[in-house]
Amino acid sequence: MVVAWNRRDLLARALDGLAAQTRRPDAVVVIDNASTDDSATLASEHLVVSEVVGLPTNTGGAGGFAAGIAVAMCRHAADLVWIMDDDTVPEPGALAALLDARERYAGEVVVAASRADWHDGREHPMNTPRERFGLSAAERAAADAVDARAVRSASFVSILIAGDAVHAHGLPQAAYFLWNDDFEYTARLLRHGVGLYVPASRVRHLTKVFGSSDADPGPRFRNEVRNKVWLFTRSDALGVRDRALYLGSTLRRWGRMLAHSSDRGALLRHGWSGLREGLGSQPTTMAVLANTPVADDVASVERGAGRG
Repeated sequence: MVVAWNRRDLLARALDGLAAQTRRPDAVVVIDNASTDDSATLASEHLVVSEVVGLPTNTGGAGGFAAGIAVAMCRHAADLVWIMDDDTVPEPGALAALLDARERYAGEVVVAASRADWHDGREHPMNTPRERFGLSAAERAAADAVDARAVRSASFVSILIAGDAVHAHGLPQAAYFLWNDDFEYTARLLRHGVGLYVPASRVRHLTKVFGSSDADPGPRFRNEVRNKVWLFTRSDALGVRDRALYLGSTLRRWGRMLAHSSDRGALLRHGWSGLREGLGSQPTTMAVLANTPVADDVASVERGAGRG
């Protein structure tokens, strides 16, 4: 499943990458987030694509992934959902490697994540999964046995999600729009489940800039602060220990971001706006996607997971 918005050339490369998989997906859904270029047309004409769903407005990555996972579950009866953004180009063996790790692992795997490289082959720091804290020797050995690493969360750049976990935990928080939606969702799925980082599964994440989330995001810092407030106060993704650990790391990262910002005043204003929004109400995913072609699919998944 691919979420697309106004990057038709990158989308074409992503879809070509899916078509070149040694183990092709059974179906490919593209969610077009109200693109103003010809992304939707390109997707509908690509031979690898099974279905294109156009949303009437741009719902951000969070809304797009929630919509796409719901469509995959309800319209295609997916037992596994492989998701990525339109600037992600999978190498031919990416899906096969994720499936192989799942099959060889001695237990149930909820999320399997690819290694994401930048244009020049360096591992992209934006997408490095967070290793699970406090692993036992047995848990570490089980991951090592399949050449993987046990993780607590992952990005949406390329992950394979178990359908049973979607049925149990619902969809990403569409209200996040962008920033932290992947962390909240994968942390929610993996609070009591196994996540594996599988370096043998390789994709290229073709962002314009090679950098981590420490970089000054400008106006998007509003989303970062708002969504982190929602995450720490309203999500069940983190237990008490994890909440304390991630809150501390978040405050340290914000401090580094502020110290390196070229316009600290603007960054503080964006953060204050996000804080005020975060203390307000958070719309449900069903509400955000209510007047869209995926409304019924979203409602079915969310209500089935007890989130309606």
